[in-house]
Amino acid sequence: MSRIRSLTVDEFDPELRSLLNADQKTERELRPTSVRAHHPELAKAYLRFGGALKAHSVLSARLRELIRLRIAFHNQCRSCMAMRYADAVDDGVNEDLVCALEKPHEAPDLTEAERVALRYADLLANNHLAIDDAFYALLKTHFSEKALVELGMVCALCIGFGRLSASWDMTEDLPERFQAQGMELVTPWGPDAWTTAH
Repeated sequence: MSRIRSLTVDEFDPELRSLLNADQKTERELRPTSVRAHHPELAKAYLRFGGALKAHSVLSARLRELIRLRIAFHNQCRSCMAMRYADAVDDGVNEDLVCALEKPHEAPDLTEAERVALRYADLLANNHLAIDDAFYALLKTHFSEKALVELGMVCALCIGFGRLSASWDMTEDLPERFQAQGMELVTPWGPDAWTTAH
């Protein structure tokens, strides 16, 4: 059970409801926002920021999704791991590719740029001070500085808000394995993920 009560769509701020197209989404799709909705202005700012990241992205939807899921694994954010974004699925993210996230350095279906970006995400999530000049030089062989700014911001958003979402424990309507309590490690790879349009 979520540690902060989920608001119903009827309790949402009208502008927030409109921004989300809430009447066209399932309860599961609305779960994270239904908690953030307790503070409507911040919830709207979060959605606008995420929308700007997506609308002005120079990174592929595929790469953004791979990074989001890898960081969700580090964060043990079950609601994040259980979900797939439709634009990423359309861009080639299937469950075989998600399974490759278990050992991305060995995955044949990942490009070298994706492996380097995932290594960056791993370091940012677990050992950010190990990211040095040499690692940024490696990143620059694959990404422009504009892309590196976006990569860092996507990672930071996933790390910070993923950890927050994990602490809220919004798992009650997720597939059973994502509802496991305690210290049991859960992975995003598996057949029971669901896809959302947002």
